Amino acid sequence: MAAEACAVEVFDPFYLLISALITVGQQLAFFIVAACFKFDKVTDFAGGTNFVLLAILTLVLGGTYYLRQMLVSFAIVFWGVRLSAYLLIRILKTGKDERFDSMDRGFSLSFAAFWVGQAVWVFVVSLPVILVNSSCDHNPTVGVTELIGLFLFGAGLLLEAVADQQKFEFRERDENKGKFCNVGTWAWSRHPNYAGEILLWWGIFIACTPVFRPWMWVAILSPLLVSLLILFVSGLPILEKSANKRYGGSSEYKEYREQTSILLPLPPGVYGALPEAVKLVLFLEWPLYARDGSDDQGPYSAVQ
Repeated sequence: MAAEACAVEVFDPFYLLISALITVGQQLAFFIVAACFKFDKVTDFAGGTNFVLLAILTLVLGGTYYLRQMLVSFAIVFWGVRLSAYLLIRILKTGKDERFDSMDRGFSLSFAAFWVGQAVWVFVVSLPVILVNSSCDHNPTVGVTELIGLFLFGAGLLLEAVADQQKFEFRERDENKGKFCNVGTWAWSRHPNYAGEILLWWGIFIACTPVFRPWMWVAILSPLLVSLLILFVSGLPILEKSANKRYGGSSEYKEYREQTSILLPLPPGVYGALPEAVKLVLFLEWPLYARDGSDDQGPYSAVQ
C-alpha cells in the first residue's frame, strides 16, 4: 500500500498533545465527580477506558487504517474494555476500594495526586499506539516482528484474564474467606496477573517498532514504566508486604512462598527445588519482597 499523510493533524503530527490533553481532561472530570461524591468506584474504570479512547481516537484521526494500526489499536481496546469491566464489577461487589482508606476521598492533595499519577501512567503507557497510529507516511509490510509482539500480547492478555477470573471466583466462595489464593495460575505464580500485564505491554511495544523513527523509541518508556511500577512501586512490594503481614504466621503460606515463583509462572515442584541463588537472580525473589509491614496498600496497586 502506498504511503500517505494522516487524514487530520491536531496540534502536532504525532497526536501527542491532543492525547495528553484528552487524558488530562478525562482524569480531571472523573476526579471532580469522585471527589464531589467521595466516590472511589470509578478510579480504575477511568484509567482503563482512557486507553481505549486514545487508541480509537488516534486511529480515526490518522485515517489510514493500516493493518498494523488496526491490530495494535484493537488489541488495546480489547484489553482496556476487559480490564475496565472486570475492575468495575469487582469494586461494585466489594463495595469500596481499600487503597484509599488512608486518605480523604474528597478534594484532598492525596486523592488528587492519585489522579495526576493515573493521567501520567495512561499517557506514557499509550505512547506505542499513539505513535503507530500517527505513522501514516510509513507502512512497511507486517512481518515477524509484529507477529512476535502480538503473540506476546495475546499470551499476556490470556494469562492476566485467566488469573483475574480464577482469583475472583476463589474469593466469591464463602469457604475461602480469609485464605490466600493458590489455585490455577496462582499455584504457579504468586502474581500471574502482573506477569501477564508486563508481557502484554512489551508485546504491544515490539509490534509497533517497525514504523518507529529514531526518536520514537522513547515509546519504550511504556513497557518500562509498567514493569518498574509493578516490580518496585505499586505492585509486588505492596502486595507482598500485605500478604506477609496477613498470612506470615501460617505454615501453609510459608510453604506456598517457598514453592511458588513470585512472578514468572513455573511448576511448584520445579521452582521449589531451585537453589536460592537462582530464585534471587532469575526469578526476582528479592529481599525487597520479604518484608512484613503494617502500612496500607498504596493507591496504584490496581490490577491485583
